[in-house]
Amino acid sequence: MQIQKTNAARLLDAAGIPYTLVPYEVDEEHLEASHVAEQLGEDLDRVFKTLVLRGDRNGLFVCVVPGSMEVDLKVAARISGNKSCAMIHVKELLPLTGYIRGGCSPIGMKKPYPTFIHESALLWDTIYISAGVRGLQIGIEPQALIGFVGAGIYPL
Repeated sequence: MQIQKTNAARLLDAAGIPYTLVPYEVDEEHLEASHVAEQLGEDLDRVFKTLVLRGDRNGLFVCVVPGSMEVDLKVAARISGNKSCAMIHVKELLPLTGYIRGGCSPIGMKKPYPTFIHESALLWDTIYISAGVRGLQIGIEPQALIGFVGAGIYPL
């Protein structure tokens, strides 16, 4: 099966960062990380979801968290230099990032937003993030991802 390279994959290629593309079966009714992990046969804590938030002071930022976690808004606000923050509305996702729900990657958004990756990523040799479309994940070494997107680690 020929896997179509995404913009995120092309950006990693251009930077010389190794990764693997891993396809999975999409279920429009179940876009959660748990479905992706099940399809990949991977631990849910190894499949990371990309969440876009808006802070009251500094605007948009990105949190990349394990599939088993919900983002703690108090912690997210603190690490991003905000007093408070909230998830953006799903209808804002495509115009702001270029990605849709269930296919949002921390790599290759329309603008480079401040990005924070949960410290548990460092426990794995490889983590999985969206390749930028539903049905395709990128397997990548966490330090390579952190360096490429210039991410901070949290909790601090």
